[in-house]
Amino acid sequence: MKEFYNVRRALISVSDKKGIVEFSRALAELKVEIVSTGGTSQLLREANIPVREVSEVTNFPEIMDGRVKTLHPKIHGGILGKRDTHSSIAEQHGIHWFDLVVVNLYPFAKTIANPAATFDDAIENIDIGGPTMIRSAAKNMDWVGVVVDPNDYGMILDEIHLIKGLSFETRKKLATKAFEHTAQYDAIICQYLQKMHLEQLQKAELSKLFPENIKLELQKSLDLRYGENPHQKAAAYQFTNEKSGILSAKQHQGKQLSYNNIADADAALTCVQEFSEPACVIVKHANPCGAATGKTIDEAFERAYNADAQSAFGGIIALNQPCTKKIADFLSTIFVEVLIAPAFENGALEIFSKKENLRILESNQLLNAESKDTEFKFINGGLLVQTHDNKNLTANDLKVVTQLKPTPKELESLLFAWRVLKHIKSNAILIAKDNATVGIGAGQVSRIDAVDIALKKSANLENTVLASDAFFPFRDSIDRLANTGIKAIIQPGGSVRDEEVIKACNEQGIAMVFTGIRCFKH
Repeated sequence: MKEFYNVRRALISVSDKKGIVEFSRALAELKVEIVSTGGTSQLLREANIPVREVSEVTNFPEIMDGRVKTLHPKIHGGILGKRDTHSSIAEQHGIHWFDLVVVNLYPFAKTIANPAATFDDAIENIDIGGPTMIRSAAKNMDWVGVVVDPNDYGMILDEIHLIKGLSFETRKKLATKAFEHTAQYDAIICQYLQKMHLEQLQKAELSKLFPENIKLELQKSLDLRYGENPHQKAAAYQFTNEKSGILSAKQHQGKQLSYNNIADADAALTCVQEFSEPACVIVKHANPCGAATGKTIDEAFERAYNADAQSAFGGIIALNQPCTKKIADFLSTIFVEVLIAPAFENGALEIFSKKENLRILESNQLLNAESKDTEFKFINGGLLVQTHDNKNLTANDLKVVTQLKPTPKELESLLFAWRVLKHIKSNAILIAKDNATVGIGAGQVSRIDAVDIALKKSANLENTVLASDAFFPFRDSIDRLANTGIKAIIQPGGSVRDEEVIKACNEQGIAMVFTGIRCFKH
């Protein structure tokens, strides 16, 4: 390695031709021999700048639509060779040294930024020879200067004018910049291919989940007395070979299930499946009105029922653990439509038998909600199909956006609230405390109306948390919560007024976390 090395021969091959004519002309005036490729050599020749084609040096033409032109020993030997140890080898094979390599790469990033660009367009704009020459020259910085940025042309010329060559310090800086250039180039290609791969996987997954044609095979399970209203006719159909769900449950007693019973019981069963710990969900008109977990199923039931005892009247109750005699004793004194449980403690069914109109269902297929892949919704003339909302949030998914952070206990209640919130008709607001609902505002056309209803439903708001199924569009809902006792909020975030809402929480001393996802249910 020499501290200074004269520049006598340059290899120039650029995609970005900004300033290359002026730079090459200045090099030629400094008696630097220029070797170039394809479009660059043509541009220089048109500007009357002396230039040799790479094919003249290699005695081999560009082939394969220009894919192979510089990948040759007479090019890379002239770049990579060590002048103090490889001179005799270079002379033996007719290799002449390159002192300067001026290369920038095919415009891959520009190509993929064009919405009309195809995958083949992108692949054809992956430069191979260019990065190889750049890396070769950068590796051999002891003897070669490499230029990838047109903004460096002036500095290069100034130094050549001054010392007839480039200093090692300059060559080292240029080499560093060159490796940064190729690293960024490769990273863009990698990201693009990863994106394409993910899109292909998603398309394959979508094709698997949502085929071009759907053939549904169902069998009539039972004729119903009527539909949602007495003047409507109805029947229930079950997918062939389906073994889970309300229609597969064993009915121990009570009147035949009605259309509304089945719909509400399905809603209760689906919600209680969210939990592995003892849990109870009470549904009224397709919406949970009370939900809770507990150390025992008795505790979970009591907390869920007391969350809104008024609404629980005539409701549907789902348990995820065997129904106890204690629960049976209590339910025999009040009016509920349906009880669903995976099993029954000895003596419980006998207690229920005294209340013969109460529908008792045994569903031992209380599968985890994540086992359900797709769900259907019939519309006039068609069918909507979507994947099930089985996203189970954890604390790691949440982003604290306020000055105040939720306590571990509040965080636990926030996550509980979100799991129930997914099963409430939007717009939905849920207030909870210690893994039990306190107040629910469901199915409102205005989010602030849902907030008002949830507040009204709540008997005691001290040290509670609030969950919203979508972002708050204004701070007015937060201002409603001032001095109520609500300590923390969970919501998706993503509103243009998020900062306004965060500011309101900070002013009210309320912690807030963003989920990054919403949980609409229509």
